[in-house]
Amino acid sequence: MMTITQAQMAHLEDCKAALLDSKLGQVYFTVEQNAVATLTEGITKGEVFVAIDEAGACVGFIWFIEDGAFHSFPYLHIIAVKAAYRGMGIGKKLIQFFEETVFTDHSKVFLVVADFNPEARRLYERLGYRQVGVIPGLYREGVTEYLMMKMNPSTKAAIDSNPPGTLGDILETEFFFAIPDIVA
Repeated sequence: MMTITQAQMAHLEDCKAALLDSKLGQVYFTVEQNAVATLTEGITKGEVFVAIDEAGACVGFIWFIEDGAFHSFPYLHIIAVKAAYRGMGIGKKLIQFFEETVFTDHSKVFLVVADFNPEARRLYERLGYRQVGVIPGLYREGVTEYLMMKMNPSTKAAIDSNPPGTLGDILETEFFFAIPDIVA
């Protein structure tokens, strides 16, 4: 049985091992000290959660920021599973934990996935995420990040019950931002 709990500093080494041995880590965290500093920040802020197996071992983690996307929506920042535990559904369980935690208060969630990580992108798509934007060079020149979004299933059901052409239909298919009038 897998349990997911808030990370403590005691989990830092296991989280670092999962991150450094991932595609994400191999591209963005080539300096071990940067990975340690980044993970320490997330753990200290209480934004990292770890997957613990039956033997009590930390086998992966997820870091999400409650209002990290557009200062309004949850953002899945980093997810990594130790190499020996990949393909066992742990990443999926971590994502389900993230969604169950944040969909109680939010209508949608966001993440970015890099072009060098097509397996992760396929997982997100299988779980209902869809691409809503492309950001070339967001974190590193030559790497394109795909902005992905998932609607809260209960919000999506309410939108789906509206007839086409309603505000709900627009919200599901487009991003739009209201720009306030500037009064001189």
